[in-house]
Amino acid sequence: MLQQNSYNRLSAVIVDDELHGRENLKKIIENYCHEIKILGCADCVVEAKELVSVHNPDIVFLDISMPGLDGFDFLDEYDERSFMAVFVTAHDEFGIKAVKAGASDYLLKPINIKELKLTIKKLLMTKNQRIKTDPATDMDKIVIPAAHGFKVLLVDDIIRFEAEGCYTKIVVKEGRDTIVSRTLKDFEGVIPKEKFFRVHKSCLINIKYIKEYSNTGGNFVIMTNGSKVEISRRKAPDFIQRIKTVLNAV
Repeated sequence: MLQQNSYNRLSAVIVDDELHGRENLKKIIENYCHEIKILGCADCVVEAKELVSVHNPDIVFLDISMPGLDGFDFLDEYDERSFMAVFVTAHDEFGIKAVKAGASDYLLKPINIKELKLTIKKLLMTKNQRIKTDPATDMDKIVIPAAHGFKVLLVDDIIRFEAEGCYTKIVVKEGRDTIVSRTLKDFEGVIPKEKFFRVHKSCLINIKYIKEYSNTGGNFVIMTNGSKVEISRRKAPDFIQRIKTVLNAV
């Protein structure tokens, strides 16, 4: 079940190439923003992508100016994002570009604690609104509309979610598939992040039902129901890292 404290808790990772910047922000958050749990810190885009893949945070606190790939390059790596991005930078000239990149907020260094708290308050409101309006009622079940009312599906019984335009097909372990007038992103925002992985822009799979993985002639998995699901080249490294993490946790 979705626990009550999910409404006042956020998870986050910090991305900054400067050690002082990472540690300073982490210390400020731990001292003044107790509703946030820091899951990890990264000093570059590559490491940041690994953290996001493993932890699926609610927020990514993101520096802009970094050697090689910068903060905007990091956001460009994602066709759709399940996390909210907050730029934390010493440069004030990127505000408009940050808005266009879909950032949730923009904080200037040195960090103003009052502004940080206002940002966190806004992000909590955004997360809570998603929980209230999205199709999931708790973390174990989702409620979807039916012809004469609604259906309750156990999340653990769902093999995959598959986008079909503005609709989503839900493939279950037993019974008939269901097509719902909700987008894939709607479901991605509320299902247990540790149980599902987005293998490409149109499909979320339940890791529990993976039977086989192959990289011969492309990347794909065979699910326990016999279906073959492609993994995009872009997602393959993150997928392999996720599976390694799951196996190491067993």
